[in-house]
Amino acid sequence: MSDTEREVLEESLKGYKEKVSPIDKATLTWDRDLIFVGRTGQGYEIEFDAQVQWGCKPTDALLLSLAGCMGIDVVSFLKKMRAEIAGFRITMTGERNPTPPQYYKAVEMTLHIAGKNLDPKKVERAVSLSHEKYCSVYNSLRKDIDVKVNYVLEEKEPEEGAPGK
Repeated sequence: MSDTEREVLEESLKGYKEKVSPIDKATLTWDRDLIFVGRTGQGYEIEFDAQVQWGCKPTDALLLSLAGCMGIDVVSFLKKMRAEIAGFRITMTGERNPTPPQYYKAVEMTLHIAGKNLDPKKVERAVSLSHEKYCSVYNSLRKDIDVKVNYVLEEKEPEEGAPGK
């Protein structure tokens, strides 16, 4: 990525996430057994279940939150870099401390990106921007967590009406 392209990207990102409220509110309500229902301030719900029969584990939600935050950043940045995204998926593995507290010691993510005009340097820049500046979830985690991000690019024509169009 040239210095000019980098400057244009940095300028286009001014104001990115500017509308994010500094205060988030949510509620967690005990439903039954070890099942809880979390509700965001906007009314979205997620069920947490220690037995993983009626909902997800809180640690799974943490992994998905990290991927969701980074995915939003990376797709947004790549679109601003004029990449035509036809598909985007993140697979991840989290390694937890074996004894309490069983925090994540390491997370490895692989971004599977399909589309046109995909440039590895642009993908690396998008990931770097997400980690260094924009991903709130990543920057809220322990500083000693080892997060590795890989990516797989696939040349693919975006379909009409697809999310990337």
